[in-house]
Amino acid sequence: MMIHRFELKGRWTGGRNSQGTIKMDALDSDVSIPESMDGPGVGTNPDEMLLGAASTCYLITLAAILESSRVQFDSIELNSVAHVETDKGIPTFKEIIHDPTIIGLHSYEQTDAKIQRIFAKAESSCMISRAIEGNVKVTVK
Repeated sequence: MMIHRFELKGRWTGGRNSQGTIKMDALDSDVSIPESMDGPGVGTNPDEMLLGAASTCYLITLAAILESSRVQFDSIELNSVAHVETDKGIPTFKEIIHDPTIIGLHSYEQTDAKIQRIFAKAESSCMISRAIEGNVKVTVK
């Protein structure tokens, strides 16, 4: 078994509406609560980062499954939307919806039903989708 280690260094100054920083190998960003949640809206925020993690994981997993299924294509475009519900002042990440589009199919030996199964398999195989399963609904259009 191989263990992969990822490390984030973070710093926060002040209270709720202040801001902080996070640093990882390829990520260096300011962070704060988004303006839409009455925060300063500086840099990124946990909601964007969770959506980004789920979306990039789905995108990479989809590409790998398409490749192993011998579906040749030019690119994949992905639009992902997150829904966060606030009830009695408590925000809860409720749902992520992925809407992938395959651009430039070169050899279309797959039926629409098979491609839809590949889209679904990528969602269920994605490490981030598995990590949030039971807490955040993830669907694919």
